[in-house]
Amino acid sequence: MAPNWQPVTGNWQPVLVFKKVKPDLNAAMTFDLRQKLYRCYEFLYYQQVIFGNRLKKIFQKKADNHYLFILAPPFSGSTLLNELLSTSSHVSTNNALGTREGQQLPGVRKLLWESKNKYDPETPYDWPFIRRQWLKYWDVTKPVLLEKSPPNIVRATELTHHFVPASFIIMVRDPYAVCESMIRRGQNAAEAAAFTVRCLRFQKQNIEKLQRFIFFSYEALTDAPETIREKLIAFMPALQDLDIHRIFKAHNFKNAPMPIGNMNSEKVANLDKTQVAELNRVFRQNEDILSYFNYHLRL
Repeated sequence: MAPNWQPVTGNWQPVLVFKKVKPDLNAAMTFDLRQKLYRCYEFLYYQQVIFGNRLKKIFQKKADNHYLFILAPPFSGSTLLNELLSTSSHVSTNNALGTREGQQLPGVRKLLWESKNKYDPETPYDWPFIRRQWLKYWDVTKPVLLEKSPPNIVRATELTHHFVPASFIIMVRDPYAVCESMIRRGQNAAEAAAFTVRCLRFQKQNIEKLQRFIFFSYEALTDAPETIREKLIAFMPALQDLDIHRIFKAHNFKNAPMPIGNMNSEKVANLDKTQVAELNRVFRQNEDILSYFNYHLRL
């Protein structure tokens, strides 16, 4: 029976899901075996993408490409946004697997994804090399080339020098909901809050420095998707066929495909009083940046 391969990204580890077989088959495999099998699938999938793009370059005309970067901290809804943008027939994302991040593609994974300094803006990167690698996975017959890797928030200005022309979508999310995702994965509350505040400050810098960008929050996207759809089309007319009514597979704490919806209340409800108090201890010292994005302390 052929497997239905699906990387479940809630715990950042690949898991295989088999249909129409005994439900304990997947559990019977060791983690190492599951990981090796997924890596084999991943390799074959990416080779197919590269080969398909090479064929398109031969038989189809290259479009007038425009780079579109999603700038969003981890766990802020960027995978959902990437999947939404990819409903447009004019968009090519460089990675359609898992969390859909260019930093996890072969050729740059060790340089970007596995880097211990990926959130250090002073860390130098070979962007011409990275661009060449990403171009293998973009379908350049489509006008909009989409990329989303959370560490891009700390080096957005660099991207404007190496990806021309470039536009940016800047997005933030309720810091308590963001921290819940990190705490659920083993991060302590104080560290999660400090990292979240740092990301918000980078986003403020991006708003102040970048020339061509659009800004909205996760809450705006999920509470009023039609409004955001219109805003995106006005920003980039090539996105005119965006479909907000699909069921999206973006990873979430329920591990289930869902329509666009705001999950903040359920996530924040998972925080206990001690965790909220620890988050507030950090957030209280940084109320200026929370207020900048119209977020407030939860008491």
